[in-house]
Amino acid sequence: MSGVRRLGARWRRRRPLRTRLAVAASAAVALVAVGVCAAAFFVIRYELLHQLDLSLTQSATRVIQENRGEGPQTVAGECRYLSAPACAQIVPADPAADPDAAYLLPVSTPVREVAAGKRAPYYSNVSRFGQPLRMLTTPFGDGRALQVALRADPVEKGVRQAAVLLAAVGGAGVLLAGLLGYAVSRTGLAPVARLTSTAERIAATRDPRHRIELPPGPPGRQDEVTRLAASFNTMLGELEQSVSSQRRLVADASHELRTPLTALRTNAELLARGDRLTPAQRERASGALGRGIREVTGLVNDLIELARDDEPLPLLEEVRIAEVAEHTVAVARTHWPQTPFLLEAGAGAGAAEAVRPGVPARLARLLTNLLDNAAKFSPPGTPVEVRLTARDDGLELTVRDHGPGIPAEDVPYVFDRFYRAEAARALPGSGLGLAMARQIARAHGAELTAGAAPGGGALFTLTFGAQGPPGGSHAP
Repeated sequence: MSGVRRLGARWRRRRPLRTRLAVAASAAVALVAVGVCAAAFFVIRYELLHQLDLSLTQSATRVIQENRGEGPQTVAGECRYLSAPACAQIVPADPAADPDAAYLLPVSTPVREVAAGKRAPYYSNVSRFGQPLRMLTTPFGDGRALQVALRADPVEKGVRQAAVLLAAVGGAGVLLAGLLGYAVSRTGLAPVARLTSTAERIAATRDPRHRIELPPGPPGRQDEVTRLAASFNTMLGELEQSVSSQRRLVADASHELRTPLTALRTNAELLARGDRLTPAQRERASGALGRGIREVTGLVNDLIELARDDEPLPLLEEVRIAEVAEHTVAVARTHWPQTPFLLEAGAGAGAAEAVRPGVPARLARLLTNLLDNAAKFSPPGTPVEVRLTARDDGLELTVRDHGPGIPAEDVPYVFDRFYRAEAARALPGSGLGLAMARQIARAHGAELTAGAAPGGGALFTLTFGAQGPPGGSHAP
């Protein structure tokens, strides 16, 4: 039995899903068709025999009524013809009381037992005159039994015809089951075949832009396979966006790294010929090399931070936003001594005591990037205003400077990686600070937006919802 199971498992592994589904559906429908035909055959056979038995019972009742008090004898013997009445004979329990003439129907021990009252009436099949007969043996009274028989070949012929007809119907049902199973597997697995084809095409071309064509209809009425295809399309969209973002990041990073790496190589080659340089030239080249190394190091660190989508869950804790803001403002004052930083928490204890789950170092990095960006664009002596406000639907922190502001055409791109407006290209920086700030904000369930401040300057708004950050990352 285990060998049969292994053979069946090997066959299933070597056959495609469409073939297995077609065979399974065909086998199920064929089994039902054969079962129905078999049940119909037995019902027809039972009904035909039952009708013959009813005729025998009626004939026996008539013979008993017409021959009450008669002795053992053959009452009627013309049952060899289809149109003739039933053969009938009266048999005593004691063989010594048999008549001199031979009986027409066979007399056996069970017949004598019925005559003696030791056995219940019964039906049996016998053969006489070269024809099959159906015989009823029933008590006649006073130690006698009555045997009644009718031709059974019409019933047997009807049973055979029913068997042939039902076998033909069952065979046609099996054939139809095979065709339906193939059609069902072909139709039902069509979306799966398209999904497989699309996946193979993506694997061959490494191009996630391909999509599976979905049938029209509202999403709520789609079947499971169509929903699977829709989910696969959604996954492909996410994959395409991820691949595009990765390629864009690599291209931007290579472009941004080309200039500082070229400068590093130039300064390194210059220092390699230090015997030809004056002490002042060597000092300038050494300083330029150090600044280039710091610039490349900062750029690589920023790229590593951007490549990480999720916040480290073991480091999550309840963070008081006001304390983080006070700390980052104090650090910014030391980095930008010519820029005043003004921090204002909302009235009451709501903003000062508000907490959110997060990583303190990452939130501090977010605010530091915003403050550095504001200070970089602020004229010396003009303040950078930081305001923390508690609202009914959450917590809001704004950073405003009094610089030139953000041109309307640059607002959609200020959070893109390596994007730098024309006015900022001459200023230090890699163009990753705001992109990193938005990524950290979304990872903490917050939203960071930029716009023009009333009266001039740029206004960045960090909004925390009433709830904590979601479990997954929201990094772009």
